[in-house]
Amino acid sequence: MAEPIRVFSSTVIPIDAENVDTDQIVPARYLKVTDKAGLADALFRDWRFEEDGSLKDPPFILDQAGMAGRAILLVGDNFGAGSSREHAPWALLQYGFQAVIAPSFADIFFNNSFKNGLLLIKLDAKTVDRLFKEAAAQQGYRLAIDLADQSVTTPGGESIKFEIDPFRKHCLMNGLDEIGLTLEHADKIKAFEAKRREQQPWLFN
Repeated sequence: MAEPIRVFSSTVIPIDAENVDTDQIVPARYLKVTDKAGLADALFRDWRFEEDGSLKDPPFILDQAGMAGRAILLVGDNFGAGSSREHAPWALLQYGFQAVIAPSFADIFFNNSFKNGLLLIKLDAKTVDRLFKEAAAQQGYRLAIDLADQSVTTPGGESIKFEIDPFRKHCLMNGLDEIGLTLEHADKIKAFEAKRREQQPWLFN
């Protein structure tokens, strides 16, 4: 089960770069990691750390003062390009991100993110560019996201609508991953199994 997403607000981490691929989000050498909790350190690893494990100087934006705890990532076009790896949304979630805003996302990354409970919001390029400019001009730039209303609200009170598939919206608002969706039908599954056992007992011997 994932954490439900409904209404939340957060200061923004802006990364004004296009075509950020999954190997930049999580380098391939971390794909053998099975403990999701450790993936926060792998997020944008080669942008953040030197080969000896020390932070870059100057530090990447995630490691700058005041950035910890921010839950909204603002990025450029075609975020999540490249090879398929669920480790990319896992790492973003483990770092603490609840939502990523961009003009577009790579298809496989888009699907993997929603399956794992990460909200991806597509806004038109002009709007995203304006948000980048506002974030650069205002320290501690904060956005509010209302998933039920499908809106992003700026500090100035502007409400920006976004589209989302109704099924994905339902899953995010109720914290349902694929296992959770199956468990919603647990009673029906048990009833079917009991009836089948009664009608075809030889299958269970």
